[in-house]
Amino acid sequence: MGSVKYRFGQYVLDADRRVLSHDGDVIDVEPGAMAVLCHLVEHRDRGVSEEELRHSMGSAGAAGDGAFAGRLRAARLAVGDSDTRQRLIRTVSPRCHRFVAPVTSVPTLATPLTASAPADDEVIRFCRSVDGTRIAYALTGEGPPLVKTANWLTHLDLDRTTPMWAHWFDGLTRGRQLIRYDERGCGLSEWSVPGFALDDLVTDLHCVVDAVGLDRFPLLGVSQGGAVAVAYAARHPERVSRLVLTSAYARGQQIRAASDSERDAAEVDLNLARAGWRTQGSSFLRYFASQFLGDATPAEWDAFAAYQRQTTSVANGLRFLEEFTRIDVSRIAGEVTCPTLIIHARDDPRVPVAQALELATLIPDSRLVLLDSRNHLFTAADPAWPAFLAHLDTFLSEQV
Repeated sequence: MGSVKYRFGQYVLDADRRVLSHDGDVIDVEPGAMAVLCHLVEHRDRGVSEEELRHSMGSAGAAGDGAFAGRLRAARLAVGDSDTRQRLIRTVSPRCHRFVAPVTSVPTLATPLTASAPADDEVIRFCRSVDGTRIAYALTGEGPPLVKTANWLTHLDLDRTTPMWAHWFDGLTRGRQLIRYDERGCGLSEWSVPGFALDDLVTDLHCVVDAVGLDRFPLLGVSQGGAVAVAYAARHPERVSRLVLTSAYARGQQIRAASDSERDAAEVDLNLARAGWRTQGSSFLRYFASQFLGDATPAEWDAFAAYQRQTTSVANGLRFLEEFTRIDVSRIAGEVTCPTLIIHARDDPRVPVAQALELATLIPDSRLVLLDSRNHLFTAADPAWPAFLAHLDTFLSEQV
């Protein structure tokens, strides 16, 4: 899908390329202010809260109120406004702002767009999904590609320095190029989206691999990203050479409940998650983190909870929780034709090992590896982590 330029008065904003021009002359706008401006223009149909604007700024949004006010002021100055002269960017209520100038959208040719090129070998880019949602993706390392589906929850700008994810990059980029992306509704991808259904998530993955220009590639699905990977491999067998699923499931908790007691337990679990996520209570967030990191310390659970707060809004977190518990790829898993490796912790506290057995039963050309671990997401100190990498490397090296 092509990108879009926004024209207002004598200004033209290319939100994908993060370029603002006035009468053809490019205006220098620092990245944080540019992120604020782009988000306001893209969501000009409504007022946008300062919390949402902060998240659109990535790691820069973690700064204090004074720093945010400075970036909002810089965005206004870039388009000829000021704190008191608000012709384009108007404060509509305390801590809520809206782009109010008339805007004309001008379609352009589709191209992968570089947002930043850090000093290391990672490049973050953006593409547009079929419904227009902006999806952020990153390319890390060199060598044959490995595509990793998005999963709960990520932030491309933060993940490489987050202890729970840093070792994944070291391992997954060893001798290969890792392609990953933020799910719609979180991280650097667009937060205000029409839906989070499985079809939307599969379409987002398809748009990312098209933007990267991949014809055929191995695909890694982690946690609920495993269901997305299964659905994609079933629908696009010509694209996926090998499939790796870890901590994955075919059916969400509400779908797989087979008795009244299991359905009651699933509903209680979801209601507890709803209540805890709304209040952001520390006791709930620590309990929630323990479901992902069974062997972690309380301090590590708190760090995971703090990380989650930076990745998405409370409202989106609730939508994710509800959609993921209703995922069901059991009917199409049998259509996966590529060789598949399923790796699962024997004592996964969040996804029962029975789900790995079900996937191995449903997918024809699959093999199952069970590892001794109590972590849903393998930690760097987990003895299962090097075992996971060894199985992954062996499996991918068998490609012809």
